[in-house]
Amino acid sequence: MGTEAPLLALRGLTRRFGGLVAVNEVSAEIRRGELVGLIGPNGAGKTTLFNLISGVTAPSSGSVEFEGQPLAGLRPFEVARRGIGRTFQNLRIFPNMTVFDNVSVGAIREAGLRDALRPRGHEHLRHVGEVSREMLAKVGLEAQADELAANLSYGKRKMLEIARALAGRPKLLILDEPAAGLNDSETLELSRFIEQLRAEGLTILLVEHDMGLVMRVCSRVIVLAFGKKIADAEPAVVRNDPHVLDAYLGTGDDE
Repeated sequence: MGTEAPLLALRGLTRRFGGLVAVNEVSAEIRRGELVGLIGPNGAGKTTLFNLISGVTAPSSGSVEFEGQPLAGLRPFEVARRGIGRTFQNLRIFPNMTVFDNVSVGAIREAGLRDALRPRGHEHLRHVGEVSREMLAKVGLEAQADELAANLSYGKRKMLEIARALAGRPKLLILDEPAAGLNDSETLELSRFIEQLRAEGLTILLVEHDMGLVMRVCSRVIVLAFGKKIADAEPAVVRNDPHVLDAYLGTGDDE
């Protein structure tokens, strides 16, 4: 994997909720340009780990480092400004805003709302518009730019949320269950889109219950079980790891 410093480094990351240890001393690294999957059975701690990385939840111990700098104490919007964008397992679009305005929220975060409101802020607002249109085109929603987000199909709402995350120009994109609720053709389209993003050089961390998707697009897969990391290897290795097979035995779908 070379000697380049990791883009994201988790060092002994732990999160406790009362007596429950949701994430237990997880250490992992993600390097620039990687597409890494994060899987595990129900209650494995995947969403909690995402929340720790993105600043939604503070760690009980351990650290998250991004580009060699600790993220401790930063709020989610500050983490986003550092270059970490994310989607959510449960869609968080604004249904009564237009498709364009939904994406512009992410673009404004990247450009800086304070700058947009200053004198001569029209330059920043023009930049927001350009970025928003670019991202809508990237996900194939430019024709729906003026529609209310509520009028989009579920699959297109998923792509809208990805477009909003991309509008923040992230260096690391965290995708939380992007294929959940999609049909086979939508999942295939999503798969191709994720692979395109990786080909463009974007670093991606993907948590997903669709194992076919994960094994197809990811170069490496991290596996959690009961909050602990039990595997971190190429898909072919993880697929045949007895510890991973034991963790999934009888658990059904991923969370």
